[in-house]
Amino acid sequence: MEQTKILLCCGAGMSSGFIASNARKVANKKKLPVSVEARSHTEVNEYLSSIDVLMIGPHYANELESFEKLAAPYNVPVLVIPQDVYATLNGEKVIELALEAKKG
Repeated sequence: MEQTKILLCCGAGMSSGFIASNARKVANKKKLPVSVEARSHTEVNEYLSSIDVLMIGPHYANELESFEKLAAPYNVPVLVIPQDVYATLNGEKVIELALEAKKG
C-alpha cells in the first residue's frame, strides 16, 4: 500500500504538532502506511509538492479557499480539521478524514 503523506498546519505548528504526534501513534499501532507532520501555516507552500493531504486548523477555516488555490496545482485536497477533532487532539479521526479525502 502506498504511503499517504499528511501535513497538518496551524499558527506555529505547535497545536497541530500534538495532533500529529497522536496520529503517528495511531498509525504505528495500526500499522497504517501514513506519515503525519505539522508545520506553521507560513511553511505550507514548501511542502505542497511532497504531500497527499493538507489539513488546516479550524481557526484557518476562513482561509480555506486561499489554501485550496495554493494546493490546486499539486492536486492536494485541503481539509479544515473539525473543531471537536482539533480540541480533543484526535489523531485517529485526523487519519480517517485524510484517507477519505485522498480517495476523493
